[in-house]
Amino acid sequence: MTRPGELGANLIGPETPILEAIGRMDAARRKLLLVVDDERRLVGALTDGDIRRGLMRRLPMEAPVREVMNPDPVALTAGSSDLTALARLEERGVSLAPVVDGRGRVVGLYPDAVMTASARDNLVVIMAGGRGARLAPLTQTCPKPMLKVAGRPLLETIIERLQAQGFDRFRLAVNYLAEVIEDHFGDGSSMGAEIRYLREDHPRGTAGALSLLDEPIEGPLLVMNGDVLTRVNFSDLIDFHSDLGAEATLCVREHSFQSPHGVAETDGPRLVTLREKPTFRWLANAGIYCLDPGVLDRIPREGPYDMPELLAGLAAERRTVGAFPIHEYWLDIGRPPDFETAQTDFQTLFD
Repeated sequence: MTRPGELGANLIGPETPILEAIGRMDAARRKLLLVVDDERRLVGALTDGDIRRGLMRRLPMEAPVREVMNPDPVALTAGSSDLTALARLEERGVSLAPVVDGRGRVVGLYPDAVMTASARDNLVVIMAGGRGARLAPLTQTCPKPMLKVAGRPLLETIIERLQAQGFDRFRLAVNYLAEVIEDHFGDGSSMGAEIRYLREDHPRGTAGALSLLDEPIEGPLLVMNGDVLTRVNFSDLIDFHSDLGAEATLCVREHSFQSPHGVAETDGPRLVTLREKPTFRWLANAGIYCLDPGVLDRIPREGPYDMPELLAGLAAERRTVGAFPIHEYWLDIGRPPDFETAQTDFQTLFD
C-alpha cells in the first residue's frame, strides 16, 4: 500500500481547476486523484473518465474538480485484509482505491502496484503516406513520419508507445518515399511487432487507404495519422467506443482563442451586447479514430477519401459516432514550429 508521504501528485483539493488536475493526472504514476479537504479527509475521487465526461459537458478548464469528481468513491479502511480489499475493488469494478483511517483521512492508496498493459488484438492502421509539404525542405528526401524527434523517427516512437499499451499488429499506409519506411521497419520482427503495408498507388486521403485492407477484421480498429505525437491512452479510446456502441469514434481536443478585440453582437442596426475580448472554444479533430469493421465497406476503392467525409456520412444517417475527448499531451507535427516544439517536449514528456 502506498503510504501518505508517497502519494505526491495524487492528492488535490476540491477547488483545484480541472486544467491543473489534468497535469497532475498525467504526472501521477497511479491514475487516480484523491480529492481531500484541508484536514486530508476524503471528499471524492477523480479518474481519467471523470475528466473526459466533464470536458464533454463543455465545462471550462478553470472549473473546480468538485464539479467532475466522484463524490462517493470506493474507499478501504486501514487494516483491511487483502481478501476484503480485493473483494471491494472487484465489486465496484475498480483497480485502485484510497485507504482511510477512522476519521476518513487518506492514509494510503491500494494496491501498491503498477498495472501492466493487457495485450490488445485490435489492428492499428497508421497513415504514413503524405508528402509533408509544409515541412519542406526537411521532407524532400525523408517522409514526414520518419523525421527524427529527439534522434528517433517519429513513426518509431508512435509504434513503440502503442506497443507499450498492448498493441502489436500494425498496417502502415505508405506512398511518398514508401521505401524509406519499409526499409526501416521491414516486417516489424526487430521490434517484436507485426507490420504490413497498405501501398497507395495514388494519394488516397486520410481514409482512402483503408480500402486496401484485405484481411478479416474481428474487432474495432484503431486508425491514426503518422504525424501525431501523443500520450493518449488508446485502450481507453477503444473501450469508450465499445461501451458507447459506436460505429466510429474520433478523438477531439479542446482549443481556445481569446479575441484581441471586443466582439459586438447585433440585431440588424441595433447593438444587442458587447463582449470584451471573449474566449472562443471549440473541439478539434485530433487525427485519431476507432472504427468498427462494418464501416470499411463505405470507403471507395478508388480516388481520395477523407475521414471527415466518412464520419459526416455516418452522422447524417444518425449512426452512432462517438467523440472521445483527449486531455493528454497531443501535438500534430505539421509545420516547422510544431517540429521544433516536439524536440523540446519529448525530453520532458516521453523519456
